[in-house]
Amino acid sequence: MKYFRIIFLLLILTSVFAFSQVRETNIDEVQIKVSKKTKKKDNPAYAILQEVWKRKKSNGLSQFHDYQYEEYEKIELDLANLDSTFTRKKIFNKVGFIFKYADTLDQANHLSLPVYFNETLYKNYGRNEPDRKEKREILANKTSGLSSSDAMANTAKNLYKEIDIYDNVLNFFNIGFTSPIATDGFSAYDYQLLGEESINGNDCYRITYSPKRKDVLSMYGVLYISKENYAVVKATLKSTKSINVNFVNSFYYDLEFDNPNDAVFLPKKKYQEIQMSVFGKKENSKSITAKKTVIFSDYLFDQKLSDTVFETKVTSLTDAEYIKDEAYWKENRKEELSKSEANVYVMMDELQEVPQFKKAVKIYEVVSSGYYNAFKAIDFGDLYSVIGFNEVEGFRLRVGARTYFSANDTWRAAFYTAYGFKDHQLKYGLEFRKMFNRDNRFTLGIGTRRDILQLGAQLTGDEGIMTRSFASSGVLSSGTNFYLSSVNQVSAFAAIDPFKNFTVRLDATNQTTKSALPEKFSLDFYKNNQRYSELNDSKLVLSLTARPGAVFSQYGVDRYEHSTLAPTVMLKYTQGLEGVFGSDFNYSKLQLYYYQPILLKSFGRLMLNVEAGKNFNKLPLALQNIIPGNQSYNLMPNTFALLNYYEFVADQYVTFQAEHHFNGKILSYIPLIKKLKLREVAFYRTAMGSLMERSALMNAGNQNLSAPEKKPYYEYGFGIENIGFGNVRILRVDFNWRGNYLENPNAKKFGIKFGLQFYF
Repeated sequence: MKYFRIIFLLLILTSVFAFSQVRETNIDEVQIKVSKKTKKKDNPAYAILQEVWKRKKSNGLSQFHDYQYEEYEKIELDLANLDSTFTRKKIFNKVGFIFKYADTLDQANHLSLPVYFNETLYKNYGRNEPDRKEKREILANKTSGLSSSDAMANTAKNLYKEIDIYDNVLNFFNIGFTSPIATDGFSAYDYQLLGEESINGNDCYRITYSPKRKDVLSMYGVLYISKENYAVVKATLKSTKSINVNFVNSFYYDLEFDNPNDAVFLPKKKYQEIQMSVFGKKENSKSITAKKTVIFSDYLFDQKLSDTVFETKVTSLTDAEYIKDEAYWKENRKEELSKSEANVYVMMDELQEVPQFKKAVKIYEVVSSGYYNAFKAIDFGDLYSVIGFNEVEGFRLRVGARTYFSANDTWRAAFYTAYGFKDHQLKYGLEFRKMFNRDNRFTLGIGTRRDILQLGAQLTGDEGIMTRSFASSGVLSSGTNFYLSSVNQVSAFAAIDPFKNFTVRLDATNQTTKSALPEKFSLDFYKNNQRYSELNDSKLVLSLTARPGAVFSQYGVDRYEHSTLAPTVMLKYTQGLEGVFGSDFNYSKLQLYYYQPILLKSFGRLMLNVEAGKNFNKLPLALQNIIPGNQSYNLMPNTFALLNYYEFVADQYVTFQAEHHFNGKILSYIPLIKKLKLREVAFYRTAMGSLMERSALMNAGNQNLSAPEKKPYYEYGFGIENIGFGNVRILRVDFNWRGNYLENPNAKKFGIKFGLQFYF
């Protein structure tokens, strides 16, 4: 397992985290000496920035009826700070040839080894009137490196954060940084006018800026402001050495613009570089350097583009027609390759033939995905779901498999089987899905399962067959949990995306549900004066889901969604069908789910979650809305940390959860504590609802069903995140207090939850 550890580091970071890339070679850290007594209005830089604010530019693409332009993009990943001792390790005995492709970084002979390189040429089209449309078409793609699939390339491409230098807040790693052009920039930065300089033929003011406090999320760099129209011609943004971002040592951003007139700007060139490491924040730590260059060219405006230009065609980087030879690239490449960039193509051709290298990549694939791929056709796993525990099954073993020929498979079959050593019962699940159209993602699926599930762990649930709640699979739990159900389910679905990031899905399901431990938990109900212990439910579920701004990396039947600030809005309607396949009830249910992350300038990130729903008919417990509790020790989103399962049951409900991540803004003021680089989180959760008496009377069990009707239930608390060592700080611990309903049986006044957070 120690073979090629540095390569594992590269693969793990590139698949899990975003690539906001940065360069350190252009400028050194600027030491700006501005008198603390100098008033803002007396600073000559302030007068210049005031003119910038008055003439705040907008992206020129929004000023024309239609537009088109080409975009050349290249991405490189390097292993950095490799010393001679490292290169002589035995693991490199058969692959030592790779170091002949390395570049020397400094006088200490630290090496930078390029290991991945991707070039892509795009054609972009856009129209603002009469309706806004956009299209991005791949013209050519060329890749070489540790992974030739488009998964790695798309991870880098799609997690690239588009920023507008004129915005007050810039989004890096889904964390808000105050822009040096922000109207409130003088509260975060010290500015100094250093003179004038000509940039691309433009006479510019040269203004340096540096953070007032280096222990907060801020940057330093240089601004070049046009003397003629007070537009930003060029800007550099570099992180401070004490940047408090997981896995990130530093980042750099270089922006260049064209300013055709006083009102607009057009992007000309962008360069990003980010240095990532799990070994520490020191500059000479072994790390990965991710570089990205984007060059914009061949702008055309008001060409009266027709609707046919914008006809949807989803393209993937692995589509054969986009793989071009070197002759094509020599003619169309917008920037000549450097020696290290060209070396990647040569080196990887040699390295791909080394068995040890193939083994290292295979191990990474298993660790990162949880699946072992055999014969390039079957994935065995999920390996992280093999062991579970609950009160009914005791220890549970689960094994499964799925078809997997590539990340962009248009069909997939999956299967699992599980066995409980306490109930001695075999469980299973089977699902088949087929996507018929890659443009609108029209997909059909069918599946069945027989399993033990925790039905009280979520409100707006997933209708899928293969999903399983941690509430019924986890190993650690707070107190005993016998509120489990035995479920037999058969379902089919159809889904389509009529618009980008908007999904319409229809599920048809027949499901029988009964208590998995009837001596302790009853789902019995009365119907027509008869008592039943098993409920038969046939239903249709129509879901409308909007994810504006969401970014995905694959285009097959399965997609990997990247971490963005995209909101989620889901409207879900359920119709019970009495008599269909023996179904017991006819009913209607309407549910709404809304999730929104918000960057609040440099004050952190606020996460809002709202759910609401209503049953329009009386229903037994097995079909009711359960305010979701969490009896595990783990952090679970969209649940209430101190509620027990089935503690509150509601015909109609509203829940609200707010969680604010301060990104260390408060703790950074405390001496000694600030050196730990901890971050603080505050949260508040509340729920209210009602339960019709006629629904409560249907319950034939011994549970006393109630809803938070007279007063909303609430809980609150704070958490400490970014706990860890060196550059890996992924542990979070929450401290939760219950605000009311303390008189409820087994009510918990206080609880601690913990979990791992794999993000910046």
